[in-house]
Formats: sequence, C-alpha cells, structure tokens
Amino acid sequence: MSSCCDKSCPSRMVNSSHLSQEDTGVESGDSICPDGNVDNNVGEESQGENTRDPENQLSDGDFEALSKNDQGWRKIVRNFTPSWFTVNMGTGIVSILLFNLPYNGVWLYWISVVIFGLNTILFSTFLTISILRYTLWPEIWGVMLKHQVQSLFIGTFPMGFSTIVSMISLVCSPVWGNWVQIVTWALWIVDSVISLACAVGFPFMLMIPGRQTDLPSMTAVWLLPVVSTIVAASTGAVVADYLPTPQLSLWTIIASYILWGLGILFSMIILAVYFKRLALYKLPPKAMIVSTCIPLGPMGQGGFVILKLGVDAKKFFPLNNTLDATAGDVFYAVGFMIALILWGFGLLWMLSAIISIAQCKRIPFSMGWWASIFPLGVYANCTILMAKEMPSQFFKVLGTILSLCVLILWIIVSAGTIREVITGRVFFAPCLSDLRVQRKKRLGIKAN
Repeated sequence: MSSCCDKSCPSRMVNSSHLSQEDTGVESGDSICPDGNVDNNVGEESQGENTRDPENQLSDGDFEALSKNDQGWRKIVRNFTPSWFTVNMGTGIVSILLFNLPYNGVWLYWISVVIFGLNTILFSTFLTISILRYTLWPEIWGVMLKHQVQSLFIGTFPMGFSTIVSMISLVCSPVWGNWVQIVTWALWIVDSVISLACAVGFPFMLMIPGRQTDLPSMTAVWLLPVVSTIVAASTGAVVADYLPTPQLSLWTIIASYILWGLGILFSMIILAVYFKRLALYKLPPKAMIVSTCIPLGPMGQGGFVILKLGVDAKKFFPLNNTLDATAGDVFYAVGFMIALILWGFGLLWMLSAIISIAQCKRIPFSMGWWASIFPLGVYANCTILMAKEMPSQFFKVLGTILSLCVLILWIIVSAGTIREVITGRVFFAPCLSDLRVQRKKRLGIKAN
C-alpha cells in the first residue's frame, strides 16, 4: 500500500518504538512525513550520500551552520510549514458552528467568541512566524513552491483567514457599526485575491519543469488551493449581509457567485481524477487515510455558499432593481436545489471517508489530522443553513449532531497537537530536505 503515496517527499524515519509496520501500512525502509506522506526512497538517498566522494562532503563549518538552524527558535521557524494554517481552518469553523447552532444559548455564543479570539491569536502568531521564515531564509520559499505536497497547503492560508473575517462580520459588525463593516469588506477583498491567486496558480504549480507528478502520488490535498475560492465566496455571502449600502452588497454577491463557480467546477474536475486514482490504486496508506475527508469540503462549503447567496439575492436584488423583480426568488430557489444536490453528493464522500478510516486499526497522528475538521465543519454548517431555510427539524437535529462531532474532533486533535509541540516532533518540514540536497550538490560542484 505504500506504493500509493508520494515518493518524492523527503522525511524522517518512522520510530519503531512508537509505530509498527502493521500500524502505519508502511513497508520496511519507508518513512512518514508529519503531513502524512510516505517516502520509499530515504534508504536509497542515505546510501547515496554515504558513498559520496569525500571531497564533495560538507565542511565542518557547513555542518555547524546546519546544526545551528536545527536548534531552538530557529528550528521552529525554519520548519514552520504552510500546513499549520489548517489549525486556523479547524478552529475557525468550530467558532462559526457554535455561533450558528440551531439549539443555541448565550453561553454558547460566548464560547464561540472565545474560540474566535483564540483563532485570531493563533493566526497572527502563525503569520508572524511564516514572515520570519521566508525573510530569514528566502531560499525556502522557492523550494516550498516546488515541493509536490507542501506547495498545495498554501491554500490553507486564505481559508484560515476567511474564518476570521466571517466571525468579524457575525460578531463585531452588528455591535461596532459601519467602520467595522467597511474594514471587514476590505479584508474579504484581500482574502479573495489571495484565494484566486492560489486557485489560478495551482495548475501552473503542477507544470513546473522538473516537478514529476504521477497519478499514484495524487491525494485529496490537490483540492486545497481550489477550495479556497469557495471559502472566500462563503465569506462574501456572510459579509454582504452587513455592508452599509445595498450597492456594495450587490457587488459582493456577484463577485462571490464568480468565485463559487470557479472553485466548485474546478473541484469537480479534481474529484474525478481523484476517484480514478482511488479506483486504480486503492485507498491511501494509514498515514494518509485522514485525507479522504477533504473531498467533503467543496461539497459542504459549496452547498452553503450557493444557498446563502440565494438568500442574499432574494434580499438585495429588489433593492438594487437587478434583473427582473422575481430574479431574487429564482436565484434563491435554484440555489436551494443546487445546495441539496451538493449536500447529497457530500454525504457519499462523508460515508466513504468514515468507512475508509474505520477499517484502519490505528492511525499515526500528524498535522494532516487538522485537514479533516474543516470539511466536516462546513458540511455541518450547510446542514444548519438548510434546516433554517426549509425549515426542517430533521436537518436541525442532524446539523447539531454533526457540529458536536466536529467539536469533539477538534478537542482530540488539539490535544494531540499540543503533545507533539511539547516533544518538538511536529516541527519538521519535508521541503527542507530538498534544500539540503541542493546545497550539497552546489558545494560538491565547487569542490570539484
């Protein structure tokens, strides 16, 4: 089963004292990256390095520089990968769900506000560390973009930021007035531009010369840059409700429809390729099995967006004399129909993910676990909105149950992450191995 994973990801060896081969689904000599990727070539690379001509080996000064960067705060900053922003995605969707719960109360509202504050602090911290990383070591940026897996996690940055912008609209705009609404709108524009850049740049990242991409190495992580536009559209649908003028709301709604169309159709293309990969090469190994939850994201978020935009169109189209007088009602009805279809398609992916994960006896913890929280969360959020618009007691109860499952999963993954942060094992960037290889080759050429 290890043949189904990405063979190009440099990584550390699996600690046999913690995981057996049966636990990880990884054959002897394989290794696991913190994001869940498996590498079969580590043994060969190590052997190649050991047999390198002594004249091409790093000098004592070079080894001293490398060891210095692997200690203290430098180790944390250098190994701080974009996948950390999945923490913001998971934490942010939990705060949104607690805010939107059908069976709500004042105490749940304040818990959602506290989690929103925590998410804002985490995002600010992660952003600061990321800026330091690429400022102190600018060469890492290029290596990261060329990495087959790490580059795809760039899409988690705008998605994590979107959850914060949404909560600012829901919590702060009604209380602090117009100036917050304008600031929120500006933040949404910035987020949308970044999301659009991620989605449009994704095909070109796959086409970078020297970057080999084959079907067996494909994972659902391919969806991350594309889904960011759908998430930005959902934030736009929320922000439009609180803008000071109907004209601004209309522009935001139209832009959100465009972002939704780009993201949802592109996601369908990727899902078709992903299903072919599953059919031909079977399920990913245990180390990556959690990634089977990711396809639920575009379905749940896509359904929420098209339904919420329909609600907004019904409200703001008549105020702006947009199209026909009944255009808003048509957009609303069609939006609900599409949302219901996407919700049903998402149910298929959710059940598939549950069955895939259930057949694994033990799954090694990694930062990739965070990628499972957001897809389930947006699916629950779509269910809650459908329950509100029908209205339906069934969807209301189901949305509450799904939200509680997301909350429990968030607590479990948070506890695991805190444990890994304390031990320091979570601070490992697979792309840095590529940088070391490049540096050794460069120094070897000079030595000759």
